[in-house]
Amino acid sequence: MITRSLLVLTYIWHCIRLAAKPWKFFQLNAGYFNNTKGIFSKLDMDQRIPARWKLAQYRDNGQVVPENFPVFLKPEWGQNSAGVVRADNIQALHENRASREGDDQPYLIQESARGSREFEVYLILSDTNKDQFATLSITEVTNTSGDDLPVNGIYNKQTCYQDISGSFSADQLQKLWSHLKQVGQFRTARFGIRADNLNELVSGEFKIFEINLFLPMPLALVSSNVTRLEKLAMVCRLTKQLAAVTRTLPEQRKVRSIFFRKLYGRNNVNQTSRTSYNKVETTEEVAL
Repeated sequence: MITRSLLVLTYIWHCIRLAAKPWKFFQLNAGYFNNTKGIFSKLDMDQRIPARWKLAQYRDNGQVVPENFPVFLKPEWGQNSAGVVRADNIQALHENRASREGDDQPYLIQESARGSREFEVYLILSDTNKDQFATLSITEVTNTSGDDLPVNGIYNKQTCYQDISGSFSADQLQKLWSHLKQVGQFRTARFGIRADNLNELVSGEFKIFEINLFLPMPLALVSSNVTRLEKLAMVCRLTKQLAAVTRTLPEQRKVRSIFFRKLYGRNNVNQTSRTSYNKVETTEEVAL
């Protein structure tokens, strides 16, 4: 909570210094917001991921049986692993469905990624070059439970984070960036990725299991190998970059009430699920 508050306050301060409008933060990725559902839809993002990095993912209609287990069940609009559970067999899947009876939240089924290591890659786009990044940081995620496929998250006490950005050369970061920018021109984002090792991460031999566009927190800020002083310096640097890229948003851009729509997104999604969730919906694109 303290870290998030510091991020917000420092971001506002940099916005004032750079003559940016801090309330435009929620417009940074507006082109990928599903205005009908009122969320950044995981299914929408799934359609953007190139096949080589995509995991099989589809809406749980209560009837389909996955070909292979384990699978992950996740709400379509969740973040920070909220609501995500793993089903190791058909019985566990049935039990989870039973626990959700009467709840019309749309859930997705996603196959498990086989990469042995988990990474969170955080990025901020350059404010001067749309084809370049200002920040690309890599955090490795581990778990003390000994489970090969845990549901990691900042609220899981067994989840551990370690900033490994310094393990990559500038050329390696550029190569990783060349992969990620194929998914979308996100002004800021955090990718959840599984790969077997760092070389495969750089070479593109990985699977993307999550893309966070709403409030993507840089997980280096909760890494155990980063000192408090380094974290403070990181907060100042990242929020300055976010303010700078916020300043680049065009004035004529059609403004979407993303923050409040996201708050009420559950109601919007539930209503939509009763009428049109048998078809894949995509975001309404706007000029980036």
